Amino acid sequence: MQISILLTTVTKKSDARRLATASLQQRAAACIQIISGVESHFTWKDKKSTCREFLVLAKTTTRKLRSLETLWKKIHPYDCPELITLSGRAAGSYARWVESSTRR
Repeated sequence: MQISILLTTVTKKSDARRLATASLQQRAAACIQIISGVESHFTWKDKKSTCREFLVLAKTTTRKLRSLETLWKKIHPYDCPELITLSGRAAGSYARWVESSTRR
């Protein structure tokens, strides 16, 4: 079965937790992982920047991906949030768990 991982970054742990809580409450994702200690280097508005961020990974079904993206766009604190999707095949029992966790 195909599943998708939606990822983003935020500067505050409270924002990462807000994304996680809303995603699980809406059953838009089965699992959220928050990874601290990310050091991001980027150019924004013609200025080079570096900041510490939290990486947020959400596991969902391809069927629920659009609703998860829409939810994150609404509550993400950034003007231009990074929303990147990785999709692939998941093993049987894990894929079934993701499916059942996102079913309403």
